[in-house]
Formats: sequence, structure tokens, C-alpha cells
Amino acid sequence: MKIALVQQHATQDCEDNLRRGIESFHQAAKSGAKLIAFAELAFSPFLPQIPAGPDSVAKAEPIPGPTTEQFSELAKQYGVVVVLNLFERDGENTYDASPVIDADGKLLGVTRMVHIMEGPGFHERGYYVPGDNQSFVYKTKVGSVGIAICYDRHFPEYMRALGLKGADVVIVPQAGAVGEWTEGIFEAELQIAAFQNGYYAALVNRVGKEDVVHFSGESFVVDPHGRIMAQAPQGEDFILYADCDFNQIPETAAKKHFLQDRRPDFYRAFGLLD
Repeated sequence: MKIALVQQHATQDCEDNLRRGIESFHQAAKSGAKLIAFAELAFSPFLPQIPAGPDSVAKAEPIPGPTTEQFSELAKQYGVVVVLNLFERDGENTYDASPVIDADGKLLGVTRMVHIMEGPGFHERGYYVPGDNQSFVYKTKVGSVGIAICYDRHFPEYMRALGLKGADVVIVPQAGAVGEWTEGIFEAELQIAAFQNGYYAALVNRVGKEDVVHFSGESFVVDPHGRIMAQAPQGEDFILYADCDFNQIPETAAKKHFLQDRRPDFYRAFGLLD
């Protein structure tokens, strides 16, 4: 099953960002991708690079809404599963949210980022309420798709839970900067998560220099044995493809050993689980 990660830059022109994203969707679908994913806030500037102001909430959109409706039509047209990431408004609350749309165009649900970061260039607590929903793994036409939005991937408990919920592939919409962390650590982090939990992991990053943050790109896909299968270049718009064979998953060390040999009773008895 071919997946496609759309790595693209964003400007202040949100209509143009969306137009280019849709063009990339068409290209990826025509190239045979059955699952297409976009980066964090792919169709807008990265809002949290500056602290939130009184007008920030006006930039959020409902889900379902205009963007998801457009991609639902495209998903149905091509028979493709789509993972987006949007600045969502629900009542008075706003979220970093990833809608998952099945190949028939149905909106299966929305995963909201659970862990919210605050730091230079990532002033997220002024924009996002921590996610409160229970939808993290979705049964789609192509398989079980898990979602870990950007900062969530740093928490092993979260990544393990996606494995326990049966994810075949975990999509990670990210906004990662050039030189943000030690070189290679993002790749190593998902290599370990994929290996320990028995799923494919696909990180799709923003790219390009914005007002404060310079996003690196370098989107990548890891197989359930912990090997990097494909990686996009740094600093340029790119559609990254990878062929994922979910038939490999039952033969992984995680499925044959690690998940079966867990000891939740022991962890609880010794206070290792909160």
C-alpha cells in the first residue's frame, strides 16, 4: 500500500497554500497513493511561532467545515484515505487537530493534540486546549491509522497506546525546525517507537523559512522493524512516497514478543503506571 507525505511550505496566503496542497493531493493520488497525509497546520502560516493575540481564535475553523468538505470530495473521487491537520475551533475552545477521512469521503473522527508545548517559536498554550477526545486509531479502508500530532510523539506512553490499539501505521503531522534537536534524534525516536510497538511510522513535516521559525522538511517513513524506508530532502517542497506492507506486521518482534510479554500487573504493583 503506497502512502504519500505532502511536505510543503506555507505563506500568509492561505488560499494559495490550500490550492497547492490540493494540487499535491491530485498528483499523489494519480501516482497510486492510497493514504495521503499533510503536515501540521499545512495550509496556514505556523501560528504559534508568535504568542497568541485576541484575534487568534478567529483564524480557527470548524471540523467538519470548508477544508474537510473539500478533501472529503477528493477522498471519495480517488478512493484515498486522507489525514489533515488544522487549527480547529469547537465552541470557545481551539485545538491542534487532525481529521481523518476515509476513502469513501466519510469523516471518521478528529484527533486533537494531547501534550501542548510552550517555548521559543512554539507558543502553543495560547492557541490550543489539550485534546480531550478518545479517537486516536481509525479503521480505514487501507488499515488501522493512528495519529500522533507533533509533540505527542515524544511521549512513549502515547506511542505505546497506539500500538496497543492496533495501529498499522502512525501518521505524525509535525512542525519541526532546522537544528531544533540533536541531529538524527527525531528519526531515532520514531525508529524505536515503530520497532517497540510493531507499526509503520510516517512523519510529515513543514518546510520553509517563516517569520520566526525555519522548518526543515526531511519527512520520513519507518517500517515496523525500525528501519528508515524513505526520507524527503531538507528545505524543499516534496511528496514523499513509501510502499507499506502491513503483512509484515504480525512477524515483527513487537507483535511476536514485546506486546505479548508486557506485565501491566507488575507495573501497577510497583507504581510504574500512574
